[in-house]
Amino acid sequence: MDLADLAYRALIPPIVLAGLLAGCAHLPTLIVPRDPLSAEEHTRLGAAYEAQGLRKEAVEQYKAALKKDSAYVPGWMASGNASFDAGDLKSAKRSFRRALKLSPQHAGAGNNLAMVYLAQNTNLDKAEQLAQEALAQGGPLKPYILDTLAHIYLRQKRYCEARAALEQAQAVAPPDNDAVGKRLLETRALIDAAQR
Repeated sequence: MDLADLAYRALIPPIVLAGLLAGCAHLPTLIVPRDPLSAEEHTRLGAAYEAQGLRKEAVEQYKAALKKDSAYVPGWMASGNASFDAGDLKSAKRSFRRALKLSPQHAGAGNNLAMVYLAQNTNLDKAEQLAQEALAQGGPLKPYILDTLAHIYLRQKRYCEARAALEQAQAVAPPDNDAVGKRLLETRALIDAAQR
């Protein structure tokens, strides 16, 4: 083998490699799809799924919303409400605490965390404090918060305070909201039964 032959053989591997690499430029590129929905859109989609009874799909959307924006309070609220409705009080508590951490004056988060404590029959003093703080915010949640307070007082056997909270709730409840009206009637029946 002469010197020219050796030089030729030494060039073959780089030339072949260059040809192969040039051919790779035409291979398809793997593209990871980007989620086009915002946290708000995921939360709205989750609510739509929930309204249709598709709980699993709703929860997936709430998780996607929080993955998109972990500081999105409505996503934490929706996730907490779904967990509470499913009886997963531990997850509900975590979600409502996170919402309160992000928005300390959020009346809904405070009331809902109080409801979790009430459902667990623990930290009733903390539940009362949370409900009182939420009540101080005013707004359309007032009858719901007063109902929560009535239930806390009922659980603590503070019947006069439970009845007073209920009467305040009935006074501020929108007359056209049948769900609130029904809930308050159920609370009245519980207070009446407890006082017999």
